[in-house]
Amino acid sequence: MSSNRSRQPRRRPVPKGQARYQPSASPTRRSVEQASATPLVFLHQLPVWLPPLVTVALLITGLAVRGPVGAAALCLLAVLLGWLAIVSWPGLSSRGRLGRALAIACVLAVAGLQASR
Repeated sequence: MSSNRSRQPRRRPVPKGQARYQPSASPTRRSVEQASATPLVFLHQLPVWLPPLVTVALLITGLAVRGPVGAAALCLLAVLLGWLAIVSWPGLSSRGRLGRALAIACVLAVAGLQASR
């Protein structure tokens, strides 16, 4: 029996705690949170090392490959960072919001440079 359990992928439980949605959120915010719930649970179920590895791979590809391929990798990275920033926005301080916005702007600026090469 123990060999049967070891073949099944290990699932990390979703953290317990308060609601995952902002109680006083606007209808737009609520729809973004609801649309993001399934992808966030999916990301949570992946091995801990995989999302950072994909993020670093997109960054390295975007910086190393010239032209549209590198720009596309950086744009994908900017979309990922933007989505995570939107989801975490209510819990951030103004410095955290500024840092995320600057990071996304820098990635998009480098993507523009890569596209012109």
